[in-house]
Amino acid sequence: MPYEWLPPSPEGERLHLWPYRSLPRRGFVWFVGGTAALITLPLFAVLGTGVLWGLLPFLVLAIAALWWGLQKSYRDGEILEDLEIAAAHMRLVRQGPGRRVQSWEANPYWVRVTRHAHGGPVPHYLTLSGGPREVEIGAFLTPDERLRLEGDLRARLRVCNRTTAP
Repeated sequence: MPYEWLPPSPEGERLHLWPYRSLPRRGFVWFVGGTAALITLPLFAVLGTGVLWGLLPFLVLAIAALWWGLQKSYRDGEILEDLEIAAAHMRLVRQGPGRRVQSWEANPYWVRVTRHAHGGPVPHYLTLSGGPREVEIGAFLTPDERLRLEGDLRARLRVCNRTTAP
C-alpha cells in the first residue's frame, strides 16, 4: 500500500503517502536493455549493407525516446505527502515534482475529511478542509486505497478530537 502510518510519537501521528511504482529502477534497466536487444535483432539481417546505416539512427532514437519517457515518468512521480496530526495542530506537506513544496495547516478540531464520489479529478477524491483552504490528499492513490484512507483519517481525527475536545 503506498501509504503508511508511522508509529505514534509524543508529538502526534504521522502519515506518509507516495505514488505506486509499477516499474522499479532495477526493472527499468532490464526493460530498456531487453528492448534494445530486441530492436537490434533485425539488424543482423542487414549487417554489412548500407541499409544498416539508414535504420540505425531510428533505432537509437527509439531507445533514447523510451529512456527519456521513463525518466520523465520517474521525475513526475516524485510526489511525497506527509500528514502530521497532533492535539492542537495538523499539517500537510506535499513535495511535488521538481521538489516544489506546498504546505497546509489547521486545527484538527475543525478539520473535515470530504470524499467527492463524483465530479473530482479522480473517483472518490479526498479533501481536507478546516484551514485557510481546502486541500487534496492522496489523489495518486487507487479508488480503493482512497476509501481506506478516508476511514483511517476519520477514525484518527475522531480519536484526536475526543482527547482534546473542550
